[in-house]
Amino acid sequence: MKIPLFPLEVVLFPEAALPLHIFEDRYKEMIGECIAGKIAFGVVCAQREGLAVVGCTAEIVRVLQNYPDGRLDILCEGAQRFEIENLDNSRSFLQAEVDFFQDEGLPASRALREECTALHFEVLELTGGERANRAFDLDQPVAFRLAWASPADLGFRLELLALRSDAERTERLIAFYSAILPKLRRGAQASTTAGRNGHVM
Repeated sequence: MKIPLFPLEVVLFPEAALPLHIFEDRYKEMIGECIAGKIAFGVVCAQREGLAVVGCTAEIVRVLQNYPDGRLDILCEGAQRFEIENLDNSRSFLQAEVDFFQDEGLPASRALREECTALHFEVLELTGGERANRAFDLDQPVAFRLAWASPADLGFRLELLALRSDAERTERLIAFYSAILPKLRRGAQASTTAGRNGHVM
């Protein structure tokens, strides 16, 4: 299937909310066609090495603002993951033939989801991140929603996006949090200790 592509320095996950400001002419054209045809576009991570092979479609939830010069603010939501088969440069914006894919096998156990969520919120508290307003239903897979709000870099996010096992994705996220937490905890302890010392005048 051929879809329009929007290369961005971001890794979009299914169900993640993505607000975008559209200002380039080619993307105003692309988004205009997506709105008119009620079709999704693909978000692919653009890095120095080039485009990622795996991406996620973005469905336009609503137009937040229309500007007189044609610029747009839109709110999108991540939907389906895909792999790029062939790129098409025939339009002003990039298009690609893609294959959609989903997870295989059983999802992560509830115990794994609980452990991952607990570690996630500890990391957010220690890094000063905000807790997501959205409640997490631990009866459903949570790895993508947690990863979207995590401090993970683009490379690790791409690995998570490409994995076809929710259990493996959740385990990788647990390992990531477990690796960075000791340093964060030591930093928080040091800050607390320093706070009890005398003040510099």
